[in-house]
Amino acid sequence: MATQAEGGAKIINGTALAKAVREGVADRIKALQTTYPRFQPTLAIVQAGERPDSTVYVRMKTKAAEEVGIKFRHITLPAETTAEEVVETVRKLNDDEGVSGILVQLPLGQHVTPEGERLVTEAVSPEKDVDGFHAYNIGHLSSRASVPLFAPCTPSAVIRLLESTGVPISGSNTVVLGRSDIVGSPVASMLRNRDATVTQCHSRTKNIEDIVKNADIVVAAIGKAELIKGSWIKPGAVVIDVGINYIPDATKKSGQRLVGDVEYASAAAVASHITPVPGGVGPMTVAMLMENTLQSAERIWNTSRERKVKPLKLNVLEKVPSDLEIARAQIPKAVTQLAHEIGLLPDELESYGKYKAKVDLSVLDRLSHRKDGKYIVIAG
Repeated sequence: MATQAEGGAKIINGTALAKAVREGVADRIKALQTTYPRFQPTLAIVQAGERPDSTVYVRMKTKAAEEVGIKFRHITLPAETTAEEVVETVRKLNDDEGVSGILVQLPLGQHVTPEGERLVTEAVSPEKDVDGFHAYNIGHLSSRASVPLFAPCTPSAVIRLLESTGVPISGSNTVVLGRSDIVGSPVASMLRNRDATVTQCHSRTKNIEDIVKNADIVVAAIGKAELIKGSWIKPGAVVIDVGINYIPDATKKSGQRLVGDVEYASAAAVASHITPVPGGVGPMTVAMLMENTLQSAERIWNTSRERKVKPLKLNVLEKVPSDLEIARAQIPKAVTQLAHEIGLLPDELESYGKYKAKVDLSVLDRLSHRKDGKYIVIAG
């Protein structure tokens, strides 16, 4: 989905491509709900404080979720909330089987250190980490021998935009400017996994201009307004601009305008394809979040329908033993493990030691849609 720019490059229309992705997600949800009326993807976003930029991002995600049929929970916490308190909120969402995906809107606040933010992102269950920030998912993304449960949304958007151009990634000489855990490093891994030869530049890289001049594909995510000039771009290269920067502009009512990390006009004059800012990577990032949330909802739904209780190993004797001998010979299964296997939630269980527990009767309402079991065996 590209249109011709005045300078010659084709504009990669992220807005149009994102719309197509959202439509695909909406169609898939409707199809599943036709077969399974109770199927309902739900995205929970945790936000501490009311930073204007964070609130705008949350509003964009809310609108997209409503459009595709994903339920949305916005959990707002006071600005002074500590990392440990956010972790407690996240853990409750982990245990809520009605939640398909969890996203913590960063940054949390100036009082929360980078270590605190990492503590929060690591608290999100990898199975609900639709942002793709958990170490489990990042680690699997970096390995050619494994596949993550989720890839981060912005890097996924970059790959999808590149693929839309039809320009081969495999064998290309690609330069990624930026090494953040959110964009630069994950997108470099994803490009390497698609057989690109990747050079990753950062603030300490020398002769960046010369490196960029040799690139068939340029991914700019370095966070400096219009750093990459058109004179740096190899003729015919593909340019993906992830940057979001505000610069002064007296002609605008707000006194500023939004630009990327690439000097758009000069780069468009020599590139073959280029993403605009805004209207490029941004809309696609939100669309990838919707796709990840649907993927998570399907996985959780399928798991809930295919619960398997693992029986304990039997030691069969020729002489039939008495009930007392049977009870003494078998080591019971831990009650928490059994509860997990049959679909009970942690807050529905009150343990009494390792092998006994009371079950909250509210579970009967939660699981009322399921067929009754054939047996209930109580031994003690």
